[in-house]
Amino acid sequence: MRETLILAAFCAAIGAFGCGTQQPDQLQSQSQFGQSQSQVGGVSQVPDSQLVIAPKVADVPAHPLPFKGKLISGDPAELPPAVAMSLSDSSPVTFTYREELTHDDYHIPLLLSAVDPGSWVGNPTGDIGVTAFASLSISSGDTIIGDYTAKEHVSKSYSLYTQASHKEVDDAARAAVRQRLDQKIYADEARLTQAAASAPKSATASVVDK
Repeated sequence: MRETLILAAFCAAIGAFGCGTQQPDQLQSQSQFGQSQSQVGGVSQVPDSQLVIAPKVADVPAHPLPFKGKLISGDPAELPPAVAMSLSDSSPVTFTYREELTHDDYHIPLLLSAVDPGSWVGNPTGDIGVTAFASLSISSGDTIIGDYTAKEHVSKSYSLYTQASHKEVDDAARAAVRQRLDQKIYADEARLTQAAASAPKSATASVVDK
């Protein structure tokens, strides 16, 4: 069905623009116009196999923290690995986690794609972009001992022959921002461990997620 609609749009565009009678230099001009349009919004002219633009987050092997903490805000199934591996309901140390996604999709109008020869050989015709923002607060009793934020952007382009799903890009953005937070926590691990050790054993945490 999608291929039929694309072919119909292509035929309509040919009739509207008179592509069948244009000279080679005119076709080249249209091709260059289409290419410039497909580069708007960060879409690159690259083979489809290379269309995932991943954030440059160093791969740090996940490991539990030297102390445990109680999650008082956030989804236990959607946490940075370091936090997820260090949960305990009986700990005076607490974790507060928040995660947000924003989307910035872009696509070239179908008629413009139809008259661009580059589109028919697989050049990108759109882009799905996601920015993930996350914040983590770690408290020892009533004292905040760690407050971290991270932001990562992930995008994937698509063509007339391929598609990218929002879920695929959303999942990549979430994984990237959680890994970035893990980096920050591990870099601060020694200080956090010392601060967590001083937490009163009978303290009742009262951190409010803003």
